[in-house]
Amino acid sequence: MKKDGIWENSSHLSQISSIQSIDGFFFKEGFSRDFVLMTFDEFGVDDGWRILDPFVGSGTTLLAAKEYGVDAVGVDAAPLAVFVSQVKTADYDLDELIRVRDWLLSRPFRKYDLSDVSGFVKRFFLKPSLEDIIFFREEIRRIDDPSIRNFFTLALMNAAMKVSFAYKDGAVLRVVKKPVPPFRKFFRRVVKNMIKDLKRIRFRPCEIEVYLGDARRLKFLEDDSFDAIITSPPYLNKIEYTKVYRIEYELFFGDVHVDPIRSFIGLNPKNISDQFPELNLPEVAKAYFHDLKLCLEEMFRVLRDSGKVAMVVAGGVFPDRVVDSDILIADLAERVGFKVEKIVAVNKRVATTRRVIKIGEARESILIMSKPAG
Repeated sequence: MKKDGIWENSSHLSQISSIQSIDGFFFKEGFSRDFVLMTFDEFGVDDGWRILDPFVGSGTTLLAAKEYGVDAVGVDAAPLAVFVSQVKTADYDLDELIRVRDWLLSRPFRKYDLSDVSGFVKRFFLKPSLEDIIFFREEIRRIDDPSIRNFFTLALMNAAMKVSFAYKDGAVLRVVKKPVPPFRKFFRRVVKNMIKDLKRIRFRPCEIEVYLGDARRLKFLEDDSFDAIITSPPYLNKIEYTKVYRIEYELFFGDVHVDPIRSFIGLNPKNISDQFPELNLPEVAKAYFHDLKLCLEEMFRVLRDSGKVAMVVAGGVFPDRVVDSDILIADLAERVGFKVEKIVAVNKRVATTRRVIKIGEARESILIMSKPAG
């Protein structure tokens, strides 16, 4: 299944995984604003274009679209991702933000009962830090304007995680003790930087929409309604994002029910069609490629003729092998009807078992595809 003649290597794209956007929040997985803007230039994005990111994550594609002045839609199955993307792409009255900031940071401290905070969350914070976080959380909830309330909630979430002992180690959330700064001082700095970023970035008029939804079923989006898709589906591993981001969900979305969201997209690896039976893939990989084919079918449906796709993917590492996701996803894309124009390998790492025996090389790649005209 090797895609001869469409391979490229690129060192200057290695910043793909660096997060460069409003200093509000970032996910473990993601690509940079510069990568999106560079892709816009390569695709020739112009006024009147409409962009889709069906795995919107922290909203990098949408933020870049707003800088560019083109309409964009983001979709994600995670309420946290939808919240972050909405906050980062909202329009704000800077004078009002500063007024509310001054009010919030001058509020006299009041100690709240921590009995409603789970023992799980308490493990990751010093008690004084957690008391400050709960205090500001309750004060922020008193803000009337929902967009401004959400802005400061995101700032609080970001500051809280920076002073926590939480370390996101793949699929595991670990406690790693370290020196932490006084929370109030750090929260003040985060708010200052977020407002500074809003002053610095020049947005152009456009329409940005964010939806909570499933990339396998985009029925709320019309056929042939987008000119380009720039996205990065979950990588092929066993990370369950509701566990990795459990602290954020418990502290700031306690009244929101969140179904398990795993990085192999599908929630149930049973009742699937094996897309590559000849490879004898692990069950997780079978579920992943089954569901990713459904996502590709939806992407093909909503993309206009001659529309372009840039998709960031990475190989899956298993105890006995490395699964070359880029080649297999390219194969699925061509089955759906896309033309795969090139695969750009941007990062590589040696995969080992027990950190001793080399089992292969895991690539991070960009698939560039198009929907044939007619």
